[in-house]
Amino acid sequence: MTAFAQSGKGRRTTAGGVLVAATVATGLIAGLFFAYACSVMPALARSDDRVYVEVMQNIDDVIQNPLFLLTFSGALLLAAVSAWQLRGSPRLRGWVFAALVTYVLAFLVTVVFNIPLNEDIVGAGNPATMTDPAAVRERFEDPWVAWNVVRTVLHTLAFALLAPALVLYGRRGGSGGQTSAYLESAAGSSASR
Repeated sequence: MTAFAQSGKGRRTTAGGVLVAATVATGLIAGLFFAYACSVMPALARSDDRVYVEVMQNIDDVIQNPLFLLTFSGALLLAAVSAWQLRGSPRLRGWVFAALVTYVLAFLVTVVFNIPLNEDIVGAGNPATMTDPAAVRERFEDPWVAWNVVRTVLHTLAFALLAPALVLYGRRGGSGGQTSAYLESAAGSSASR
């Protein structure tokens, strides 16, 4: 096997790994925000105002951890790298690029809407001593929940766009447009007829 062929195989393997990692990371983030939409926020809606504010402040503090930040930012970076790696395969790249654009939109929703709301609720002070926790909650709850649903849908869509790219990549032997050497040899063998 020539050095060029070995190098090409390594690039295909790397591209496949990056695509898998982008898909998994995007799925994890979509799942996280989905969990907020269908369980965390409805459960908190049953809480009194001080508890609501305190829990949201605690969540904002706890979620700012390396694992979350790596996954949230990493999914975006991995999708971008995957789109670049698959530049020679327009069909695959199209799926990944669409997912990347969708993820960027979801990322922007978080940065432009959810994070400022988080900062506002944290900046409101200690819930045990605040004079009007109901007003703090009122400014936060409905907009945050609505924007969380938007980003959940966008992240889920990004995941749904990466999934077919991953399937196509696997079916084409990781080359984006060619079948694997194994499938090519099996197609010509008498055992496959």
